[in-house]
Amino acid sequence: MSNSYCVAILGATGAVGRELLELLESRNFPVSELKLLASERSAGQKLTFKGEDLLVEPVSDRAFENVDIVLASAGGSTSKTWAPIATEKGAIVIDNSSAFRMKEEVPLVVPEVNPQAAANHKGIIANPNCTTILMAVAVWPLHQIKPIKRIVAATYQSASGAGAKAMAEVQAQARAILEGKQPTAEVFPYPLAFNLFPHNSPLNDWGYCEEEMKMVNETRKIFGDQQIRITATCVRVPVLRAHSEAINLEFESPFTPDEAREILSKSPGIKLMEDWQKNYFPMPFDATGIDEVLVGRIRQDISHACGLELWLCGDQIRKGAALNAVQIAELLVEKSLLKPIPSLVNG
Repeated sequence: MSNSYCVAILGATGAVGRELLELLESRNFPVSELKLLASERSAGQKLTFKGEDLLVEPVSDRAFENVDIVLASAGGSTSKTWAPIATEKGAIVIDNSSAFRMKEEVPLVVPEVNPQAAANHKGIIANPNCTTILMAVAVWPLHQIKPIKRIVAATYQSASGAGAKAMAEVQAQARAILEGKQPTAEVFPYPLAFNLFPHNSPLNDWGYCEEEMKMVNETRKIFGDQQIRITATCVRVPVLRAHSEAINLEFESPFTPDEAREILSKSPGIKLMEDWQKNYFPMPFDATGIDEVLVGRIRQDISHACGLELWLCGDQIRKGAALNAVQIAELLVEKSLLKPIPSLVNG
């Protein structure tokens, strides 16, 4: 006998939903039954799991009957509608949208950073924003050695952050430009191919966009430290998949690059990538399709004795979204925070 669980993927046909499906299979998550849920428009498609074609169902109240875990990646408004219904039916919802992240009663979890927070859930656990996850994995180990006073982040965000349609739009724009045609934009406000622009989320009264404030507020919540000063500039760049970030850290005392390398080389979820002679450091090509956050170009900030610079790349769809959610589900299983459904190993 072994314990297995009924899992539902809400938003199964999207880029993150499909990645969730692949990760549940490749990581051999103990699934007794898998439900693929989407809008009426996307329902009826078939997706493959462990060699079996599964029909995508329209989301409904009945769809959450007997479900243990819901992996939700269908947008904030969808999560606000269906997450409470799923929890009322007894499921734990791991939500990838921004709908619940800053709710005091909802844990915001990066397993490499604050796994203990998952135990405090009341039915919903929030997955942080992609840029926040990648940065948190990279800087948390350093923060544990010497507290960080200030973080200055600049992000270079791929089209995948806006979903599969955005990725297709950038490809279409690139073809149009190369053919001498005028590119059109529907998902993004402006053409992204051969272009870049500040992140297009809404601006607040201080001139910071929503994406930048997510990095500020979510990092403080995950770290459990409201005193860290954080500022960010988020930029959309013409990359299909995998985000990059330039991070400047100010510590309470000097932190040498060699010390940082030693710590990060032993930290979970991180892979160091530095070849100073070839000037080769992490790139989106390197990060695409892998689990680790790639970190490199660690150097002393010449403008501040207690400053440290680093560069990172991470797969936005994978660790920035789907993988983090599956890792949270694995954490729930490992810590016995789910009610198991007995099932035979061989079916």
